[in-house]
Amino acid sequence: MKKRAVDIVVISDVHLGTYGCRAKELLQYLKSIKPEKVILNGDIIDIWQFSKRYWPKSHMKVIKIITSWISKGVEVRYITGNHDEMLRKFVGFQLGTFSISNKELLDLNGKKAWVFHGDVFDVTMQHSKYIAKLGAVGYDSLILLNSAINFFASKFGKGPISMSKKIKNSVKSAVKFINNFEKIAADIAIENQYDYVICGHIHQPEIKDIETEKGNVTYLNSGDWVENLTALEYYDNQWHLFSFKDHTILEDETDIDAEEDILETNVLFQNLIKEFQAEAKLPNKL
Repeated sequence: MKKRAVDIVVISDVHLGTYGCRAKELLQYLKSIKPEKVILNGDIIDIWQFSKRYWPKSHMKVIKIITSWISKGVEVRYITGNHDEMLRKFVGFQLGTFSISNKELLDLNGKKAWVFHGDVFDVTMQHSKYIAKLGAVGYDSLILLNSAINFFASKFGKGPISMSKKIKNSVKSAVKFINNFEKIAADIAIENQYDYVICGHIHQPEIKDIETEKGNVTYLNSGDWVENLTALEYYDNQWHLFSFKDHTILEDETDIDAEEDILETNVLFQNLIKEFQAEAKLPNKL
């Protein structure tokens, strides 16, 4: 099967382990590309809402694809977010081409890109974390309700709607928060003379140039795999915003059950866990 070659892919806010995660669609996308570097920009696994009672096969297969990339020498950088903040105590961990960090600085043909999740700009995260966690549960419940509504709407020939998008776009405080988030990120990036600032966190996919009196920068946000199903791709010396909803991925590109691949990724995944436990001095029962 032919896969699209991309230099860098940036994915964030997958929220594996939650009902809202669109892991099946993400699997199709991951199987359709051949990246040289992968940046997982936070909230990939939702540790806040993680439950042993809900971990579908499709969620595990996402992990297996990522570990198979590592086994083949693809650079995989895991940048921590707020929903997987537990991993921040392991910043600096590295195994082969896999590493954990709070941010990444990339040199792209002489241009500098600053990559981080973005929750550091969220006042709610800094001062009222319990409210943020409660909001995360509410958001996941809204996604579930939205899925049910769209299921019945499709039976009557109606197109899908996004309730959370409508809420965010109609509530002035939400719009203001997004605008402030983008401005703060841009201001700091310009101050540090970065050419690109790349975030996640707010589930709002975007590529746009922001100019201030001190300079300009290209702001990018990879969106999410709950509602928008988007990722950032870098190829041909340029950033592109991929939207799953706008592309047709052939069925044969979703063959994720090949026996050889599963055996290979199972072995690698187990070795990765063992090495991680040893390096971080974690108990074997984790």
